[in-house]
Amino acid sequence: MTKFTLMALPYVPEALEPVVSRETIAFHHGKHLAAYVNNLNALLPGSGFEEATLEEIVCRASGGILNNAGQVLNHELYFGQFAGEPTKSVPTGKLAEAIERDFGSLEAFKDTFQKMGATLFGSGWVWLSVDKEGKLVVTQETNAANPVQKGLKPLLTFDVWEHAYYLDYQNRRPDHLAALWQIVDWKVVEERFLKIED
Repeated sequence: MTKFTLMALPYVPEALEPVVSRETIAFHHGKHLAAYVNNLNALLPGSGFEEATLEEIVCRASGGILNNAGQVLNHELYFGQFAGEPTKSVPTGKLAEAIERDFGSLEAFKDTFQKMGATLFGSGWVWLSVDKEGKLVVTQETNAANPVQKGLKPLLTFDVWEHAYYLDYQNRRPDHLAALWQIVDWKVVEERFLKIED
């Protein structure tokens, strides 16, 4: 039976400071994500999803299994896209061309992305994804939802659940969203984009 494990962070916990504090990482990764992984594993026996991948579960399950699998998938993409010292500070190559084509400029994309994140009511996520025609789209997903449920391929996400930012930013969600660009590793996002294109 598939057993999901807590992902290892690709950086030390304090690497994202001051944008995201070590304390927030300890709670967000070490407690919230760990709980989702443990809950999912506990729900798997007898569910029919024992051998399924995370994406398969997210696209087909409902209730508690969906909620926990969705949060595991979302957080793995989220924590995996940051670096204390990003290898690329801005998108380049085909990803940069696609952003310019579909949003007009990197700044216009960031503005759209931040506004979608700031205006999502309640808990959830804002995503940059690729649709079936190869176009980049920004979507709001509530709670544990993921763009794969809409047939999209996710590239980049900002978490707007309060546990992602409240220790560092209190109720200033827009400030949190604006700061996250400093730690995005665009090389990771570009690798996700090129994998879809292949």
